[in-house]
Amino acid sequence: MRRSYLGEFEEVVLLTVAVLGDGAYGVAITDELDRQTGRSVSISAVHAALHRLEEKGMLSSRMGDATAERGGRRKRLFAVTALGSRTLHDIRATRDQLWSSIAPNALPAISL
Repeated sequence: MRRSYLGEFEEVVLLTVAVLGDGAYGVAITDELDRQTGRSVSISAVHAALHRLEEKGMLSSRMGDATAERGGRRKRLFAVTALGSRTLHDIRATRDQLWSSIAPNALPAISL
């Protein structure tokens, strides 16, 4: 099994592509990241992460149809691959295991 590790930003970009499904392209991913995390990120940072994730085999892309809203330009649409899905599930399992291993009252109380 090929094992690849992700940085935190790559992980949230990969998750955002999964959230958006068929509508995952650069601007939509950037807007959704801002909405979901409250983090303002640049479109170039998102494109760089998308490129790295595609090189790692965790995303695939294809060109969509030209749209009037983009002046007839086409969007590059992204989808999570089986390897990307496996990686996200592995990350979630590891985090869940760690969280469940924390003793009660081991963390300082915070107000949410």
